[in-house]
Amino acid sequence: MAVSAPEPVGIDELLERVRSGYGRIEAREAYDAWHAGDALLVDIRYQALRERDGVIPGALVVERNELEWRLDPRGSHRTAAATGHDLRWVVVCNEGYASSLAVAALHQLGLHRATDLVGGFQAWKAAGLPVRPTERPAGA
Repeated sequence: MAVSAPEPVGIDELLERVRSGYGRIEAREAYDAWHAGDALLVDIRYQALRERDGVIPGALVVERNELEWRLDPRGSHRTAAATGHDLRWVVVCNEGYASSLAVAALHQLGLHRATDLVGGFQAWKAAGLPVRPTERPAGA
């Protein structure tokens, strides 16, 4: 008996489906939750964007291609901050699109409180929230 493949969807529909499964967070709310110790920020932007625009002080930097391995509390390559499934991770990409897809993957790992930042890093910066230049290694 052959199993049929699911009907293909476009990226806009996929984003809508993914986002309907959780509440996204605005920049000021993310800052307040992080400042109060109720959330961990994770910046998934690639290095060139961090160098161009800066970083959020205190945010964990984990590029998108490593995210699931670094945040999985059961994973052998997890970051020290990945201490359990009940952590509230706020995923930050550049404009709030890739982060939504990343959150879907984190939810599949059981990180049920994971969410993403509406508008991404650009919204954070536009809200006047803390940003600092990326530190470059000596001789770079």
